[in-house]
Amino acid sequence: MKLIVHDLPVNEHNLWMEEKVEGAEIVAQTGRTHSCSGCFGCWVRTPGRCVLKDSVQNFGERLARCDELIIISQCLYGSYSPFVRNILDRSISYLLPYFVRRNGETHHGMRYKQTFKFTVHFYSDDLTEAERSTAQELVKANAVNFYAHDVQLTFHDNIEAIKEEWQ
Repeated sequence: MKLIVHDLPVNEHNLWMEEKVEGAEIVAQTGRTHSCSGCFGCWVRTPGRCVLKDSVQNFGERLARCDELIIISQCLYGSYSPFVRNILDRSISYLLPYFVRRNGETHHGMRYKQTFKFTVHFYSDDLTEAERSTAQELVKANAVNFYAHDVQLTFHDNIEAIKEEWQ
């Protein structure tokens, strides 16, 4: 199963995504999504599940069921849009609170055995080389933290370019 997180406007112009990725779960900005409060409740009070009650309360579990996480986001200063960043912040329940050493670095341990492919599509019409470089490092670090078995990053000049690639 593919899990798609995107910041595209939710309207009839984006039906192409649902048509091209049948069976995918799509997380879009359709209602109020709480910001992570940093309470660590997903680790201690309700392990693996966020204590904030909204549509992404179980995002960690959804990650554990997917074969591929696809992110489509505007690239802002070399990072994700606020909505996508918020969803990724809420994914902390996918991991354990305990630390492990990997490749000489400290990371959170895996809660689930499932790993996934991590694909990111950034769009922006005026990215600087510094922003591209920052985005590449960010996606690479996210892939390591998510224990992704494969990572792919693509930059697009606009949303239409993403649509064309998917068709």
